[in-house]
Amino acid sequence: MSVKIYSQIDIGKERSLNQDAFFAGEISQDIAFAVVCDGMGGANAGEVASQTAVKIISEYIINSYRKKMSIGDFTKVLKNALTSANITLFDMASKDENLKGMGTTAVVVVIKGNEVAYAHVGDSRLYLITDEITQITRDHSIVQTLIESGEITPEDAVKHPRKNVITRALGAMEDVAVDTGEMVLGEGQTLLLCTDGLTNFAPGDAILKTFKENDISFVPEMLVNLANAGGGGDNITVVTLTK
Repeated sequence: MSVKIYSQIDIGKERSLNQDAFFAGEISQDIAFAVVCDGMGGANAGEVASQTAVKIISEYIINSYRKKMSIGDFTKVLKNALTSANITLFDMASKDENLKGMGTTAVVVVIKGNEVAYAHVGDSRLYLITDEITQITRDHSIVQTLIESGEITPEDAVKHPRKNVITRALGAMEDVAVDTGEMVLGEGQTLLLCTDGLTNFAPGDAILKTFKENDISFVPEMLVNLANAGGGGDNITVVTLTK
């Protein structure tokens, strides 16, 4: 397999429950995928949402795979996978009072050769790591909207009282808009999928420094440690895929 996959998940220092979930693996010799979700909701509803979404999305991708699929075909599969998860979660919450109001973010990638398809809902992120760190996904959040309207700066967003309020989630409404995209991944380049438990407690320059100064196999654990050292106020999930 030409893609190396490493991952780490941690409850953080302040939460009593881990509402993050992820899966990463290979479909065939030249195709890998990963999905990361960050659940929300009272009691154990967030945990149910994230774990259910990861299962549905992963199975949808695996079951949809056919030989000779183009990267564009995979993009459509990812959009349909997230839409399918949304419908299931919405129906579950409608039928069970204990799950009412549950939802989850989702960010998912498929790598085929050097081509990448991705999709996301919410504020879990996809980054490209080269000599720089580049955020590929756009957060579906209140603060991102405020940044784009010029009302606050990205620096303000880090400490904004509504920084954790997202504007889209799987399961929150009957219909959801899924953002998708495609890109090329060069040799030696890495994709980072993560929940906001990393990005809210570890600055981008420190994340990049961790990649540059360490073997990739150690990076996910070191990024979790970095977020916990920065406060660890949320669950932390990190998945890296390197060509």
